[in-house]
Amino acid sequence: MLSKIAEHNFKQLNANNITCKNEDGILGVLNEMYDTIYVDPSRRHDTKGKVFFLNDCEPNIPKHLPQLVKNCKLLIIKTAPMLDISVGLKELDHVFQLHIVAINNEVKELLWMIKPDYSNDLTVITKNFTKENTEETFSFIYREQAEVFYDSPKRFLYEPNAAIMKSGAFFNVSESFKVKKLHENTHLYTSESLRAFPGRRFLINDILPYSKKNIKKEAITKANITTRNFPESVSSIRKKFKIKDGGDTYLFFTTIQPSKKVILVCSKV
Repeated sequence: MLSKIAEHNFKQLNANNITCKNEDGILGVLNEMYDTIYVDPSRRHDTKGKVFFLNDCEPNIPKHLPQLVKNCKLLIIKTAPMLDISVGLKELDHVFQLHIVAINNEVKELLWMIKPDYSNDLTVITKNFTKENTEETFSFIYREQAEVFYDSPKRFLYEPNAAIMKSGAFFNVSESFKVKKLHENTHLYTSESLRAFPGRRFLINDILPYSKKNIKKEAITKANITTRNFPESVSSIRKKFKIKDGGDTYLFFTTIQPSKKVILVCSKV
């Protein structure tokens, strides 16, 4: 049924160069050589329900990987964003690129690019597509050492997009964009002069030590709230301080060096 539906949709799109076959996908590609094989394994198992490991998906790609790479020059595997990168690399061999794709700051897919017999460094490529524009691509060598610097909040604040957050390249971002991290476990960055950055950029208008007294003194009743490396949730903060959602004020409840809790009062750049 799904094959027939896909075939109908391709005809409606005048995609006449696509042929649909209703057969076992693994067996169907083992008798020919292809330039590229693209696999989107089902993330639901008949007995386990929704699954998060590749070897639980249908088909089981790690199991069939040796066969698949013999029949193509390039193998592309699409997986769900919740798959841990380190887990994926344990299940897959010969990965030369990993593309982390986000749309409107929500990670949608991970694309694993595999070449037969590849054994060099893995390049991770992150991209966030938005309605207004496409943010700058950020790529790095996975597990490559990067130099990171820390500092107290300066004039501008930077929040990486969701694709970078998924990649875990927090030190690489600091080095590549010449911005300083607020704390080892706080994935926010700062600089005195405004820089290009793949994510949201803010002007820091005030820095408040975290306390109920300071928030009351500022008389903030409406704001966009984000927490980073902070012990309270956004919902509990809103309830505690009676702050409504929205407006032009952005509050970052976070931790800066050396383990000091603060509120950064910002406006968008």
